[in-house]
Amino acid sequence: MRWTDIAAGIEALEPANLDQDLVARFARAGGAGRPINFYTPTFKAYASSEISACGKSAWPAVSITGGECKLQCDHCKAKILEPMLAATTPEALWRTVNEQVAQGAKGMLLTGGSNHRDEVEYGPFLPTVRRIKDAFPEFRIAMHTALVDGALAREIAAAGVDAAMLDIIGAQDTVSQVYHLRRPVDDFERSLEALVATPLKVVPHIVLGLHYGRMLGEWRALEMIARHRPSALVLVVVMPFYAPAGRPFATPSSREVGRFFLDARAALPELPLLLGCARPAGRAKMEIDAYAVMAGLEGIAHPADGSVELALELGREVKVTPACCSIAIGEEVLALEDPAAARIDPRLMVEAEKRAASRISRIPVVAA
Repeated sequence: MRWTDIAAGIEALEPANLDQDLVARFARAGGAGRPINFYTPTFKAYASSEISACGKSAWPAVSITGGECKLQCDHCKAKILEPMLAATTPEALWRTVNEQVAQGAKGMLLTGGSNHRDEVEYGPFLPTVRRIKDAFPEFRIAMHTALVDGALAREIAAAGVDAAMLDIIGAQDTVSQVYHLRRPVDDFERSLEALVATPLKVVPHIVLGLHYGRMLGEWRALEMIARHRPSALVLVVVMPFYAPAGRPFATPSSREVGRFFLDARAALPELPLLLGCARPAGRAKMEIDAYAVMAGLEGIAHPADGSVELALELGREVKVTPACCSIAIGEEVLALEDPAAARIDPRLMVEAEKRAASRISRIPVVAA
């Protein structure tokens, strides 16, 4: 059966407008032969008695600068830092982690605002990170490193960080105009190279549509990543909630995002590719997630309804991992190597989605 017909037979995907030519290209590329893991926070309705809900504090995000960031990038304006736990001194970081561990935290995303060179000034905090890892060996730390040199990369690894993450930007105009940064594109590749040279698990990110909604440097970023051997690649789609009125962002088309999935899969055939939780909502998310399933991505965070059913119908080996953390990226990256992670039967998940859709369809509509 053609993949377009399979997708058309999935009730949850009825609002999607999938490009038939692109779907045919996915089918020819053979991505359905790969296993896929869905990381979802919405599992209570189909969880078994063996799976219990984790709290929001299971994977907290901690900022060493609080809500401060010197760059004030046009797509973010530092707003992403504001809801995070602030730990602006090494002592505060130690105290915060102890409090979170006492509340059941299994790990954290450690990040912070950048200076004017796109560097997060972790230096004074690294001895405390080492202290945390020595005191709590099972506590996992995923760090957003920003740009680093070889010396800092080695210090981060020596501190016991589990995973290092950074955005890779491939267009100088994006670096200058969106990030307000006076550094060459090559510095992003040099940072990636420095991190990969350490024992760290390195997971670069590409933000699709970062140049005001346009796809500009994404393919060069892909080439930069292909020249090195990171542990995985996370793809996200720009969500510019805080863009200035004078420089508005467009929303990248789902088809364009899907084409990039196909190119990324071809360029990195052996590297795990993950679709992160940041992407447009509504029908766009439904289409993007369907394309990610068809392209052969190995992981999708917070999947749209219909995605799991589509993967099953395409014959993909499917796992569903409950990851209800507030940021999700830590679980979605580190769960790749966690054989003990709780699982949900994907068919139970599909049945729960169908029951929910049926209940919604029976709600009477009253005309005004």
